[in-house]
Amino acid sequence: MSDLFSAAADELAAASAPLADRLRPRSLDEVVGQEHLLGPGRPMRVLVESDKLSSVVLWGPPGTGKTTLARLIAGASSAHLEARSAVTSTVKDVREVLAGAQARLGERGRRTILFLDEVHRFNKAQQDALLPAVETGLVILIGATTENPGFSVNSALLSRSVLFRLEPLSDEALVALARRGLVAEGLFSGGDGTTEEGPDAAAKAEFEEALEVLAVAATGDGRHLLTTLEVAISLARSRHGTGVSGEQIVLGIPDVEGAMGAKAVRYGVD
Repeated sequence: MSDLFSAAADELAAASAPLADRLRPRSLDEVVGQEHLLGPGRPMRVLVESDKLSSVVLWGPPGTGKTTLARLIAGASSAHLEARSAVTSTVKDVREVLAGAQARLGERGRRTILFLDEVHRFNKAQQDALLPAVETGLVILIGATTENPGFSVNSALLSRSVLFRLEPLSDEALVALARRGLVAEGLFSGGDGTTEEGPDAAAKAEFEEALEVLAVAATGDGRHLLTTLEVAISLARSRHGTGVSGEQIVLGIPDVEGAMGAKAVRYGVD
């Protein structure tokens, strides 16, 4: 019975999670952007699909998918995942993870991936504590950072890792992400998945402009775009009223302006 309640609670939590969490990719093919790393034959995809990972550092601005990629890498691997934040972890925490990795390897022959978010926040002593385990392959380190690792990560640790640089998402990628969010929320998305009669030409043009405004305002940050979109969707539903639902609800400039708390810069208007 407790398992039943636990499953129900998990389902409710998933349904009420922020849109950005609900749209987290479940495979490399669902990732928006980063084609230079994840396209066919590109380095990260090859490493992941061959399950021959070495330690890596993911460097890029916020909202470019560092945490998502780390979890996808771990999920595609046969290794055990330990996830920690460098903001809250101590040297003691690191040593406990390494002790667990040693036991896991000795008892079951299973390797350990340590995902360390904001690895640049680790001080020298904390990074030094990790170094022997990375050198010997006891753990596979996946470090995520928004800071230049050349200045923020121990050079010895960095030299034993593959550095992947993630780029800000293009406006085109962000618009595609916004459409995916609209599909998930059951609203008009302007894509092939639209089944009901679409809006008139003027509303369609405003809708496309609203997506462009959202994309430009997000400045390459996918998480920021989805957070703003979620508010805009709520405003669009309210504006259309209770008699309108599903794909009849079309996002407009007023919804985007309300979500951003600012007047939108209009594109393509004389």
